[in-house]
Amino acid sequence: MWIRKGVEARRTRNEGRVRRLEQLRVERAARRDRLGQVRLKLDDSARSGKMVAELTGVAKAFGGRTLIRDFTTRVIAGDRIGLIGPNGAGKTTLLKLLLGELAPDAGKVRRGVNLSVAYFDQLREELDPDATVQDTICPGVDWVEIGSERRHVISYLNDFLFPPERARSPVRSLSGGERNRLLLARLFTKPCNVLVLDEPTNDLDAETLELLEDLLVEFGATLLLVSHDRSFLNEVCTSLLVFEGEGKIAEYLGGYDDWQRERAAQAAAALAAAEAAKRAAKDAAGADGTGGKARKLTNKERAERDALPPAIERLEAEQTILTGKLG
Repeated sequence: MWIRKGVEARRTRNEGRVRRLEQLRVERAARRDRLGQVRLKLDDSARSGKMVAELTGVAKAFGGRTLIRDFTTRVIAGDRIGLIGPNGAGKTTLLKLLLGELAPDAGKVRRGVNLSVAYFDQLREELDPDATVQDTICPGVDWVEIGSERRHVISYLNDFLFPPERARSPVRSLSGGERNRLLLARLFTKPCNVLVLDEPTNDLDAETLELLEDLLVEFGATLLLVSHDRSFLNEVCTSLLVFEGEGKIAEYLGGYDDWQRERAAQAAAALAAAEAAKRAAKDAAGADGTGGKARKLTNKERAERDALPPAIERLEAEQTILTGKLG
């Protein structure tokens, strides 16, 4: 993506964010006070229970095609889970199962209590094209409540790179990137303890990506993220759910690069096991005489072989004599 190239050097690396994310990947459900480095804030004051959702042996199919087969997982409050797979693989279906918007064909789904979900709409259907940017955030008033903080809407929108004159423009005049930023700004005013982002990086500019990544790493609640952006997955996720085809979903700890390394290690281990089995089969075939070229006998081995018949005759004669004595 061209947008990544402009900020790659700047973000290589925000060491504080990297250390924070690595800690989250180890602890997963750990809670920490916000570092205060990010101006944007989410209201996650309404806490859910420890469990967000639990799926046991879940299956779901549409039109005779199985999207999810015998899948079991547990989402804990504070998890930051990325969903990876090709279009149509079933990512949205899994989200709806986790959020209770869809019933499984088989298996069991349990959901936590006091869940408050904020959902990023990829299609931006929630935006009124005739409303102004400011009224989209807080209709009829000039102040917005973000958690326990009261902010002027112009100041709040400035965090999302909207200058004052742009804040008074109608939504219909915004570019695709500005509409995405406006939807994010509106989303972040909603109290939630589960945040669902469906392809949030589409059309976002570099600075907004920086702000969003910082925010999500410090966000104290649960994140469910659908994205094809490898860098974004690396920056914010503690684990991944990967759609591997034919309804199989595998879970991996870490971000996109961690998944690639683990998958490569699994492939290498499988190849090594196959090679070892092949060698063992070849050795066994040679040992039982069913395969492989016969090895030539040494002079000593030929002498021992030639001496076997008379030795056997002698032992048989001795056995006959001993048998006669015993009789």
